[in-house]
Amino acid sequence: MSERSTQRGVVFPSPVVVLSIIAVAMAAVAFFVTRGDDAPDKEVVAPSRSTTSDSPSARPTSEPTTAPKKKKKKKKPAVQRDKVYVEVYNNSGISGLAGSAGASATDAGWKVVGTDNWYGTVNGNTVFYPKQLESAAKQLALDLGIDRTAPAVGAMRLDRLTVILTGPL
Repeated sequence: MSERSTQRGVVFPSPVVVLSIIAVAMAAVAFFVTRGDDAPDKEVVAPSRSTTSDSPSARPTSEPTTAPKKKKKKKKPAVQRDKVYVEVYNNSGISGLAGSAGASATDAGWKVVGTDNWYGTVNGNTVFYPKQLESAAKQLALDLGIDRTAPAVGAMRLDRLTVILTGPL
């Protein structure tokens, strides 16, 4: 007769399973840590022209109508692209993204003074600006097809626009 083995042991999961569980736990922690409320996103919207018609009203009036005097709006001076410094940074895994965006900005007339990689967290392609260059930032965002602008923060220079790209334009 043969004897059956009566030893019982503990079966440990494979190292791949253990590493997978640790990776999922770390991802969950990173998600909860980084989902805090940042400054609200600002969208850049191209100006739209309203089409209003000056048609006479359908019913006659007893008083003579006079056209309202149009107030002359003071136009803001146009942005002089060649006088505004721009730095372009790549915050994505796409090689050469800052260089190609910098070339596009230069082709549009902007004075690009540098391109490099950005190390940090940004929530999407964004043009950062100091207060005095807000209108220029909106124009640059329109020229490059970027939807977001935001005030400059941290170590950003306050004499130029800073473009940070997190994906293709």
